Amino acid sequence: MKEGMEMNRRQFMGTSLAAAAGLAANINSISQSAQKKKSNMKIGLYSVTFLGIWYRGEALSLEEMIKRAKNYGYEGIEIDGKRPHGNPLDWPTKRCKELRSVSDGEGIEIYGVAANNDFSSPMPEHRGCQIAYVKELIRMTSDLGARTLRVFLAWPGVTKHPQLAKYTIARDIWKYTHEKFTEEEIWTWCREGMVECARYAEEAGVILALQNHAPVIRDYPDVLRMVKEVNSNSLKVSLDAPIMVDKSPENIWRAAKAVGDLQVLSHFGGEYDRDENGKIKGAAFYTPFIQAMHEIGYSGYMSYELCHPLPVVDGQTVGIEYAEKNAQLAAEFMRGLITEVTKG
Repeated sequence: MKEGMEMNRRQFMGTSLAAAAGLAANINSISQSAQKKKSNMKIGLYSVTFLGIWYRGEALSLEEMIKRAKNYGYEGIEIDGKRPHGNPLDWPTKRCKELRSVSDGEGIEIYGVAANNDFSSPMPEHRGCQIAYVKELIRMTSDLGARTLRVFLAWPGVTKHPQLAKYTIARDIWKYTHEKFTEEEIWTWCREGMVECARYAEEAGVILALQNHAPVIRDYPDVLRMVKEVNSNSLKVSLDAPIMVDKSPENIWRAAKAVGDLQVLSHFGGEYDRDENGKIKGAAFYTPFIQAMHEIGYSGYMSYELCHPLPVVDGQTVGIEYAEKNAQLAAEFMRGLITEVTKG
């Protein structure tokens, strides 16, 4: 890589860290007020779990998703914003309202929609398409009566073939198309897209929840920097523990305090089994994370997602029954952990 670009990247790192440090005063007051609130965390099911990407078999319809969520003990669903679930091209206002009637009838809240957007492309035509996509998802979120649209700064995508779904191919393509551009340039493109979409969200009464997801974002300080630079009440945060770089209890607590009242959504994942005593065990970092969310008064959803390559058994990727088992156990695990933390 060219020497000048290396200098630009070092400068960008310094700027990002300085910006995160500069947020401390404002963030401290936010977190102090948040600590006085009583938390009321709920568990939800993110529809990517049954999108038919990672397991062998077809996707569930959203109507089927709602019924599964109820049967498994979830309180709501988050709809993935791509086919066959939530591409806004397939969801005119009338159909959105019909689905909301179904969910209301089952006592399941549609609490959010999830965009798979990428504002980072060097090609302005691509960025324009992504802004149009998010604008339509904002409309769809509003039509569904949901409050939150999860967004990325950048998202390479996923490739899907029979028995083969991968992140690696899309990530290689993303890396190639960005390697000749500085981090400052990429950050600016992302900010421009987010500023425009925050205006659309404000008009629709929808909250955008920026997730701490790579690429472009390295960790939560980058999320907070973007929120500050966009400077809109319609852009808040989805801090997710599994994708934090440092999952130590100390860093989880720092992140939670920094995010404070900006936290409006969170996700958890993993694969689950019972031990010999029948107890469901999850990753150790979930305990300090839920404790930290409780301390800052977070009252939104913990949204379960099964969104990674699954085991291959006898040459075949596991079927939908694997996703069903994990969705059920995940609900029991997180519900138990939240109860233990908040009632203990």
